[in-house]
Amino acid sequence: MEIKKTVSLCPTCLKSVPAEVFEEDGKIFIKKTCPEHGEFKNTYWGESDFYKRVEKFPPMVKPASNPQINKNGGCPNNCGICEQHETTTVLGLIDVTNRCNLRCPVCFANAAASKTLYEPTFDEIKEMLQNLRNIEPRGCPAIQFAGGEPTVRKDLPELIKLAIDLGFSHTQIATNGIRLAKKEGYAKELRETGLNTVYLQFDGVTEEPYIQMRNKNLLSTKLEAIKNCREAGMGVVLVPTLVKGINDDQVGDILRFAMDNIDIIHGVNFQPVSFAGRTPHEEVEQQRITIPDFMNLVDEQLDHGIEPKDFYPPSFVQPISRFAGALQGEEPPVYLNCHEHCGIGTYIFLQDDEVIPVTRFIDVEQLMNLLDKYTDELNDGGFAIQKRVIAKAIKNLPGVIDSEKTPEVLNIKKILTDIFKERSYESVGEFHKHALLVSCMHFMDPFNFDADRVRKCIIHYAVPDGRIIPFCTMNSIYREEIEKEFATPLKSNLLQYNDKTGVEEEDSEL
Repeated sequence: MEIKKTVSLCPTCLKSVPAEVFEEDGKIFIKKTCPEHGEFKNTYWGESDFYKRVEKFPPMVKPASNPQINKNGGCPNNCGICEQHETTTVLGLIDVTNRCNLRCPVCFANAAASKTLYEPTFDEIKEMLQNLRNIEPRGCPAIQFAGGEPTVRKDLPELIKLAIDLGFSHTQIATNGIRLAKKEGYAKELRETGLNTVYLQFDGVTEEPYIQMRNKNLLSTKLEAIKNCREAGMGVVLVPTLVKGINDDQVGDILRFAMDNIDIIHGVNFQPVSFAGRTPHEEVEQQRITIPDFMNLVDEQLDHGIEPKDFYPPSFVQPISRFAGALQGEEPPVYLNCHEHCGIGTYIFLQDDEVIPVTRFIDVEQLMNLLDKYTDELNDGGFAIQKRVIAKAIKNLPGVIDSEKTPEVLNIKKILTDIFKERSYESVGEFHKHALLVSCMHFMDPFNFDADRVRKCIIHYAVPDGRIIPFCTMNSIYREEIEKEFATPLKSNLLQYNDKTGVEEEDSEL
C-alpha cells in the first residue's frame, strides 16, 4: 500500500530520483528507479504500526526567514539552507578537521583515506559560527565541533570560547575520547573554557566492538575519558554506532552502564550505522537496523523495563516550547521540530535497580494536550490572562501524574509547578539531574534517503563557502565535494596526537 511519493537518491550515482514509500508485510519500504542503474527497494522502517503511531506528532513548519540559497532544481539539490527548508537550525555542526588518531572503517570523514587535509582556519570557523548565529528569526543555540577528531586541533579551547562569545548557549564536541583519556588536565581545561557536553563515541562494554569497528581495543580509554570528565564536572552523552552482528547485542548492557554512571552520563544516543552507496544492496538489507528494531532490542535486553510504547519522536515535545514561548510573549529559541521519523527518545529513572520510564508516572500525551490548550488560550488572551492560565495549569498538572509510581528522588509536582509558575531554569536542571535520556537517531544514507525528512532536518553543517547544509545531505551528497574544494594535500610530517601518550607526534603514515 502506497503511503507517499517523495524524492530519493540513486545509491550508485547519487542523482535525485522519484521514490515511493509504501507498506508491505508489516514493514515500511522505499523504492526508486534510476534510469541508468535500475531499481532499488530498501527497508525504511522495520514496523509499520509504529511508523503510523509517530505520524500523529508531525513537526511544526518554522522555516528560517533568511535562507542562504534560492531553490534551484528542487530538494535535495543546491542545499544551503534553501527556501524550501521547513525548519531552522537547532544544532549546528562544524567539522574542524578531517584528521584523526583512529582509522575507523565505519567513518565517513577520514583524512588518511582521502590523502587531503580539510581543516578550516580559525577565521573561517569564526565566519561559519557567525552564519549559524545569523539565522533568523532565531540564531542557532547549540554547536558541536566534530571531525575527524576535533581534539587533534591545538586551538579547540579557543574555538569553544569563541562560540560562547558569539552567543551559543550550548557547546559540545564529538570525540573518540583518546585525548580526554590520555592528556592530563585536558578535560578540565575544556570544561573551564566553557564546554558543556562530551559527545563520546562508545560502542560497547567489552573489547570486541572496538576491535572490529575501530581497529583497536579502546574500552579502557573510554572508561578513562569518562573518569576524567567526571573529575572535571563535565556531562557526557554516550554515542554507540549500532552494527548488526557486532554490538547490537550490547544495547541493554550499554544502558546499564549509563545508569550505573548517571551522575556524569546524561544520555545515550544510539546511531544505527549508515551505508555508503558503494555498499552492496544485499548487504545493506542484511545489516540495516531501523528505529523499531532498536526499540525491540531495548525491550528484549532490559527485560521489558523500557518498552516501545515508552518512546516518542522529538516533535512530540513541541508543546513545551510553545507554552514557554507563550509565557514570554515571543517565539521560543528552540523547537525540536525535526521530521517525526528521524528519531525517538524517552527519559528513564533508576530506583532500587528498577528502570522507570517517565511515561510510567506521567501521562505525557495528556500533559502535551494541556500545554497546547493553555498555549492557545495565552495566544488568544495575551498577558491579561496569563496569571489565570498559569493557575489553571498548576491546578490540573497533578492530574497527569501518578504519585505512587513517581521515583522517590523526583518531586515532579514541585518541579513542574516551579517551571510554569516561576519559570525556574534550576527546576529543569533538577529533572535532568536524575534522568537519563535514551534516544536513537537514524540518519539517512543514499539507500533510504527521503527528501521529506531532509526538509525538516534541524541538525545542520556550516561549511566554509557560507552554506548551512542538512546533516543527511551533507554526508550523502556534499561532503566529498566540499572537502575537495577546501582541502590541501596531506603532508607526510603532519602532526597529530599520539593515542598512547596524549602528546603530539609526527604521523609517518599520512
